[in-house]
Amino acid sequence: MLRSPTSCAAPIPEPEEPVRKVPLAVSAAGSVALSWYVWATYGGKFGALLVIGLFLGLALYHSRFGFTSAWRQLIAVGNGEGLRAHALLLGTAATLIALLIGTGTGLFGTTPKATAGPIGLALFVGAALFAIGMQLGGACASGTLFAVGSGQSSIVLTLGGFIAGSVFYTWAFPIFDGWPQVTGVLLADHVGWFGSWAITIAVLGLVVVATRVVQARRNPPPVGVPPTAKGVARVFRGSWPLLVGAVVLAVLAAAVVLVSGGTWGVTFAFALWGAKFLQLIGLHPETWEFWQTTSNAKSLASPIWTDKTSLTDIGIILGAAVAAAAAGTWKIHSEIPWRTAIASVLGGILMGIGARLAGGCNIGAYLAGISTGSLHGWLWGVFALGGTWIGLKLRPLFGLANPKPADSIC
Repeated sequence: MLRSPTSCAAPIPEPEEPVRKVPLAVSAAGSVALSWYVWATYGGKFGALLVIGLFLGLALYHSRFGFTSAWRQLIAVGNGEGLRAHALLLGTAATLIALLIGTGTGLFGTTPKATAGPIGLALFVGAALFAIGMQLGGACASGTLFAVGSGQSSIVLTLGGFIAGSVFYTWAFPIFDGWPQVTGVLLADHVGWFGSWAITIAVLGLVVVATRVVQARRNPPPVGVPPTAKGVARVFRGSWPLLVGAVVLAVLAAAVVLVSGGTWGVTFAFALWGAKFLQLIGLHPETWEFWQTTSNAKSLASPIWTDKTSLTDIGIILGAAVAAAAAGTWKIHSEIPWRTAIASVLGGILMGIGARLAGGCNIGAYLAGISTGSLHGWLWGVFALGGTWIGLKLRPLFGLANPKPADSIC
């Protein structure tokens, strides 16, 4: 059910490249040292979150798990392989998280819980802006982190724009606050956790069927395959099958809930990092209305090593660096076309604003929302598909190509 015919067979992957020994040694040593420091200084809960982030980075890189590319391939040529992998990720995560929250199982004194995201204009506009931004910037929130870790220079510009857009939102928060919205809907509040899980799985099944129908009609080119090792070495040095990556990421998303009591998120950290940088150079973002709320003020006043999102984000960057170096693909690209550079920064800014408007990104709204049975996660996905269509129309203006039906791969 998760596969469908394509216009031709997928190419045979090339052999992996030699291990990049220096980047591997540096990233591995940094990962171990930082994990030990956080664990020893701030406690097991925060140390565990950093370690989970490391494994998230490994899994994201090895499986090249894409949200940006999956939506682009579906809209441009009708290849639904990526979206079907999303369905497996979401369904597995929903199963595990329902078990955790339904039984109240948590570590380090936490009790897992889910909250319904509000539904309104900010969600719709934010999801669309985010999707436009990720098509221009070349990566989603999680993709930005693992691409930076693997040495992709243009995505560093995307990350910079992401942080700048997040900071702009927090500065202009009074303008964005108060847009029309209604209270969110959490399925478990109405049909219980089993009912919520069953509805989620049923809808995901319909998504799989729909993408198969679309793909059968459009007969798109296959998805490209990265270089890979063979046999057992593939676990450490090669590309993982996309569906394997989906399951591993779902288990790790559930691990975040188990350890922290809350769902995996990415983008709040970018606003936090930007605010702390402004404080470092003598400015006072703590006086802005956004940082005046109790929870946000506490985050800004605390070390980043006690912020759940920062820990997993930093872990993803380091974990991806280890994975890319082991696979022999870690490298810094010194030449970036100027139009690509502009698109990267602009895309990052749009994602930063969009994620804060919508209360999350492809992880914090889409994955977390759907896997916990919150209606806002599904709506985020619908409006993100619309934003993807707009983003594909804008990509050629910046010299960025879109998949075409006649391509050998998409």
